[in-house]
Amino acid sequence: MFNKRVKIKDLLATEPSGQEVTVMGWVKGFRQNQFIALNDGSTNNNLQVVVELGTQDEAILKRLTTSASVKVTGELVASLGKGQKVEVKAKTLEILGDSDAEAYPIQPKKHSLEFLREKAHLRFRTNTFGSVFRIRHTLAYAIHKFFNDKGFVYLHTPIITASDAEGAGEMFRVTTLPLDNPPRNEDGSVDYREDFFGKSTNLTVSGQLEGELGATAFGEIYTFGPTFRAENSNTARHLAEFWMIEPEMAFCDLEDNMNLAEEFIHYVIKYALEHNREDIEFLAQRLAEEEKSLPQDKRSEMGLMEKLEFVVNNKFERITYTEAIDILLQSPAYKKKKFQYEVKWGVDMQSEHERYLVEKHFKKPVIVTNYPKDIKSFYMRLNDDGKTVAAMDILAPGIGEIVGGSQREERLDKLVERMEQMHVPVEELSWYLDTRRYGTVPHAGFGLGFERLVLFVTGMTNIRDVIAFPRTPKNAEF
Repeated sequence: MFNKRVKIKDLLATEPSGQEVTVMGWVKGFRQNQFIALNDGSTNNNLQVVVELGTQDEAILKRLTTSASVKVTGELVASLGKGQKVEVKAKTLEILGDSDAEAYPIQPKKHSLEFLREKAHLRFRTNTFGSVFRIRHTLAYAIHKFFNDKGFVYLHTPIITASDAEGAGEMFRVTTLPLDNPPRNEDGSVDYREDFFGKSTNLTVSGQLEGELGATAFGEIYTFGPTFRAENSNTARHLAEFWMIEPEMAFCDLEDNMNLAEEFIHYVIKYALEHNREDIEFLAQRLAEEEKSLPQDKRSEMGLMEKLEFVVNNKFERITYTEAIDILLQSPAYKKKKFQYEVKWGVDMQSEHERYLVEKHFKKPVIVTNYPKDIKSFYMRLNDDGKTVAAMDILAPGIGEIVGGSQREERLDKLVERMEQMHVPVEELSWYLDTRRYGTVPHAGFGLGFERLVLFVTGMTNIRDVIAFPRTPKNAEF
C-alpha cells in the first residue's frame, strides 16, 4: 500500500518513539554501505536511513545509486549523528526505480544555472530548484487565498483571442490554415474567413479586457492564467509564456487600486515568509555565497530575507511620474551621467531609473502615478490635465516594476476618442464598449507578472529559473 508513506518533512518534525514508518524517495547519497541520504521533495533536508550491516541483500545495496527511488520501512529513532533529530533504522528496503549513476546528468556536485536550464526536466531534484518551486506553489496558493477571502470571483478569461489588449502587436498567431498555401483574398492577403475561428486569432497577452466585463457584473474579479508575448527579447527578465494575475474592481478609483495592490503584495510575501521560511533562508544563503564573487558595487545592499522583511514592514512611497522625473534629474547619478538611458518628461522610465528611486532615493518600494498618456494604453482614464492618465506602477528593490495598473476610462466618449487616436479598432471592440454604454461605473485594476513576483521572493536573477519550462526566443524544450 503506497498511501501509507509518510513525507520526510513531517517525519523530521516527529518525536521518535520507535514507531514503524514507511518512507519513499530518491537517493541523494549512500556512504559506508550503511547510510542512505533520502529525499522526497517535501523539503531540502534529507532523511538518514541506516542499513545495519548484514541485514540487506548486497545486490540491493549495489543499486542504491544517486537518484534511484526506494521504499523503506523501518523504525523511527533518535539520531546519533549531527544535523538531524531522527533517522530510520531500515527493516525492509525495496528499489522502486534504478538509476545509472554514471549516466545520470546531475551529479552530486555544484552545477551552473545555465547547465541546469538545459536539464530543466531534472533540475527540480536539486536543492535550489526544490526551494524555488515550493515557494512558487505557496505564492500561487496565497494569491488565490487573498482574493477568495476578499470575495473576488476567479474568472477564467480566454487564452485564444481576437483582440490585442496592449496594442503592442507582439502576438502569437493561432491558425489551422496550411502555412505553405493559405487561402487568399483577391488582394493577396490571407483569407481568415477560411480559418478555424473564421477570423484572425492569437494567444492572449492579457485577460484584462474580458476581466473588465466580469467586474461590471460581479463587482470584483481576478484572473490568474498564462499569457503570451512574441517579443524577440532574450534577456534575464523576459519570457514568451508567463502567468499573470489581473484583478478588476468596479466602483474603485486609482487610490483604491493602489491600496489593494499594496495590501496584496504585503500579504503574499508575508505568507511565503511564514510558510516557506526554510526554503527562503536556503536561497538567501545561496545568494550571499554567489555575491561574494561580485565586485562590491554589484552586490545587493540587503540580503534576501532582509529585503523581503523590508517590503512587508514598510508602507510604499507614493509619488507622481512628474515628481519621479524631477528626482532623477536632480540625482547625482544623472549629473554624473551614470544613467544609460535618457531622463526627461515624457519618456518611459527604464529599470535603472526605477531601481534608483527605490534603492537609492527612497530606500523602500515606490508607487508612481499619473504617467504621460502617450506612453500608456488606450483604456487608462484621462486625467483633467489632458496630458496624463490615472496609471500606477509599483517599483520594488532589485527588480524595478512589479505591478502595473490604472483606473480604467469609464466615459464612453473619452474612450472612443482615445481609441481612434491610438488606431485601436473601435468596431472590433464594440463588446468592450458595451460596458460603458450600459451602466458604466468607475473601475480600476492592475496586472502582476507572476514570475516577476517569484523572482523577487526567491532572489533568483534570471526569470527562466522560476518557471518550470521556460519559453524564450529559439527555445521551446521539454
